[in-house]
Amino acid sequence: MKFDLDLEATARCNLDCRHCAINVAETDKASKKRELTAGEIGRLAGEAAALGAVRCLITGGEPFLRQDFHELYQAVLSKGLLVSLSTNATLVTAEHVRLLRKFPPREVEVTVFGASRETYERVTRRPGSFAAFKAGLDRLLGGGVTVRLRAMALRSNKHELTAVGDFCRSQSGRAYRFDPHLHLRFDRDEARNVLIRAERLSPKEIVRLERSAPEHCGAFADVCAAVPPDSAPAGAAAAVRGRFRCGAGRTGIAVGPSGILRPCLALHHADFLYDLRQGSLSDALGRFLPAVLARGSSSPEPPEKCGTCPVAAFCVRCPARADLEKGGLDRPADVFCALAEARAEGL
Repeated sequence: MKFDLDLEATARCNLDCRHCAINVAETDKASKKRELTAGEIGRLAGEAAALGAVRCLITGGEPFLRQDFHELYQAVLSKGLLVSLSTNATLVTAEHVRLLRKFPPREVEVTVFGASRETYERVTRRPGSFAAFKAGLDRLLGGGVTVRLRAMALRSNKHELTAVGDFCRSQSGRAYRFDPHLHLRFDRDEARNVLIRAERLSPKEIVRLERSAPEHCGAFADVCAAVPPDSAPAGAAAAVRGRFRCGAGRTGIAVGPSGILRPCLALHHADFLYDLRQGSLSDALGRFLPAVLARGSSSPEPPEKCGTCPVAAFCVRCPARADLEKGGLDRPADVFCALAEARAEGL
């Protein structure tokens, strides 16, 4: 089985972004103590490669917070995996660039929160972060590292999304993407969830963004012809009886900072967690994941509601996000319904 590995090297971050679903303070000693060592990560990467892993994304939190980043990175790369990095670039040093030039990653994805200092730092809530971001990005680009930019589309930066797009085009010369989909907190911190909800664009705003820049957001027009005007798409009812319509746990897996395996980065439900420090990746892939992913929905609500929905083809219905939104894998979430309706109306 070929699959991709998403590796969260840390949950800690030097920024405190208003919309972030995972970050904890960079000074969080308990979180740091739980993190997999570079040696453990190397063994995990080796086992993953032997079992069919092709690509590995090293993400966070902010992976460059790891003092052993060099050892961690080379431990993964040495196993033959195609390695990508996800970073906010604020901690990138000349030493990091030398490492990445000597041992090139597939790409480094850098997140953009704004095109101006005021907007960027409103999002990150860290004075000086915009200058650090620009300096780190310049180091990466100046060092010839392959960079792909990812721009968050938020309430706080909505007014300068055009400028953000211009910035992305001027910097890397490569494709970039806007991401308007914000997860709620994985730790269920309701105070932080209030901030996340406040940063979400409305469904109509998301659709306008998708339509104005389909090459950077992903277009839905190509499935329009497949949507019957007055009935559910063929097979929709059967499809929703199984919880997962994606590649979670099949074409990709995620491993958290402390070695907890999940079918995907967004899924934190207790039924789908496997502690690799107490087991093995081969057991997780061969026994645990097939068993838990095969469980169908125990609730009739999704088939009845979603299976007869005329705009189901436009829906991002996801058990992981449903659990974060509604406290249950099988519960339809209003945010999905509203976005699907807006997409269908827009087309």
